[in-house]
Amino acid sequence: MSESQAVKRCVAYCLAQSFDISALSKILSETSLIRIIKGALLIEDNEAWSMIFAYGAVVHWNITPEQQHKIHDLLLDHDENPLKVIEEDNFTFALDCPQTRIIEDHIEIESSDPIVLFSLSHGMAQSIKLASFETNAITTINNTSYIPRSLAQDGKIKLSRQEIAKIRGQLFLTKSDIILNYDLLDKPDFFWEYPEYEDYYTTAAKYLEVTPRTDVLSKKLETIHELFEMLADEQKHRHSLTLEWIIIGLITFEIGMTIVDKVF
Repeated sequence: MSESQAVKRCVAYCLAQSFDISALSKILSETSLIRIIKGALLIEDNEAWSMIFAYGAVVHWNITPEQQHKIHDLLLDHDENPLKVIEEDNFTFALDCPQTRIIEDHIEIESSDPIVLFSLSHGMAQSIKLASFETNAITTINNTSYIPRSLAQDGKIKLSRQEIAKIRGQLFLTKSDIILNYDLLDKPDFFWEYPEYEDYYTTAAKYLEVTPRTDVLSKKLETIHELFEMLADEQKHRHSLTLEWIIIGLITFEIGMTIVDKVF
């Protein structure tokens, strides 16, 4: 086995909602060899590469723990909404293989062209971003799973109007965050201009099941939407009930005043 075919480490992370690519490129260009490619950064340093994507994901190829720690510190200084739970996906890889393929989290790559690695990284970055969306959606659904049970058992939701409003707000934030970033899971614009590299992206995206997982995420969003609508209906019902009691109280007061006037 040649040196280039030695097994090396590749890791994908989702660290935040987004990175400030413009600021990062200015800082990194002072000390590293970088390329800005369609809003992403490719950092190259002596047979080691890092691909930084604006939507909060980074993919490292053959990066030492020290280099990774240094890059992550810089990224988290130029991020928006860092994740409480960092998503991580680990692979091994080898370069200059007969063909490009992925078997049991081992990536065989037919060349050492950084753009090939960049193309594979697109699929891996989408996958790790999707994992962040999945975690967010599942956590939200699990945290509110008692609501439909409460409604089924008691016929009402045992929460105050303010608590219901807060939960509706959280559901809306989760859903809107995913939907507003949903286009990140489409084929990246880079491959419209460089279709010769699309097969590498497709290899990674297919192996990591980006499309079927996106379909499953859509179902989870439907569940969140149903919970949101259920809480909205409960709020409307409570508001209507309050208005009914106010009207009943006013009618009772008016009748009472009429009786008092007739008697006295």
